[in-house]
Amino acid sequence: MITETLTVRSITMNESDLYELRRDGWSRSFKQAKLQIGDKVHTAQIGLRGGHTRNYPKKSFEIRVDDGMTYHWNAEYDDPSMIRNALSFAFFNQIHVPAPKTKPIWVTINGVQEGVYLEIEAVNSHFFEKRDIGFRSLIYAVHDHADFGLIEPDSKQRKPSLFGGYELVMDAGDTKKRLVSFIRNLNQLSGHELFEYLNRRLDIKQYLRWLAGAVLTGNYDGFDQNYALYETRTSKRYRIIPWDYEGTWGRNCYGKVCGNNLVRLQGYNTLTDTLFTFEGCRRSYGAIMKRLLDEQFTHEKLDPLIEKMHQRLTHAIRSDYTRKASYDSFLSEPEFIRDYIDDRREMLREALRQWY
Repeated sequence: MITETLTVRSITMNESDLYELRRDGWSRSFKQAKLQIGDKVHTAQIGLRGGHTRNYPKKSFEIRVDDGMTYHWNAEYDDPSMIRNALSFAFFNQIHVPAPKTKPIWVTINGVQEGVYLEIEAVNSHFFEKRDIGFRSLIYAVHDHADFGLIEPDSKQRKPSLFGGYELVMDAGDTKKRLVSFIRNLNQLSGHELFEYLNRRLDIKQYLRWLAGAVLTGNYDGFDQNYALYETRTSKRYRIIPWDYEGTWGRNCYGKVCGNNLVRLQGYNTLTDTLFTFEGCRRSYGAIMKRLLDEQFTHEKLDPLIEKMHQRLTHAIRSDYTRKASYDSFLSEPEFIRDYIDDRREMLREALRQWY
């Protein structure tokens, strides 16, 4: 039985509302629904989520429960393993970069079996409260203008707004103004004045740990979007949280094989490039990367996680006819990911030798 290995989430809603949601993949509207979790039934709002995946036949959903909880149900349609997001976030948590918790679930909507989804914890006030993290603001990086630069990546023209790639989630007053000021100073200051400013406004060590995690997992889309920024309550420095890591571990965000060298050792964005103009930051990052390659990004640490996540899904995936990838592809993914780890370790060790 699927229910022996996966938690079941059941949605009941008006059929016309469900049809309207699915008819327009780019709809931003939310519809009234009932969400059953175990024996409890909650009043909720359901809407679509995602970027290019909104056009897919199997939709991803955001569930806003009236008690204040929010759940993201990802179809993971492009990932034949169904575990890349979950594995990435587990890895970030292991290296002390707080990341959302995940859970594989089986979804039914109005009694129809929708198959396997990945339930992802929302990054909101509950996220910080559960971890006892003090914060004063929260911002999402929602598209590739969130690269900390002054120039638009496509047009090569000056950005009309330095907040253009971001979405304000929780405002502490002047949150938007402070981030715009941070980006402007990052690009205009230099030398000792710049380093002192960055050290005052950014948790550099935490940022470098996040950067190493993004580089190791190979998330090409994770440097100029798909992250959250928050300001700590006490130091008022920025820290960063990963988000949307489906395109990792040797596949891109469309599920295509991309090899082990898609993402360079240093990653990509203006903030990172600026930090690496300082020798101390380069040395700190190199030490972090070397330590992770020695202690965390290893088969000893990762293989048990891969096996556990994969085995938990095996029976359900075999019964899920909503998937794009074949069951045989799913079965071969653990070995594919393990090969990626081998290749990535070798590539990054060589890159470290050349960088210094």
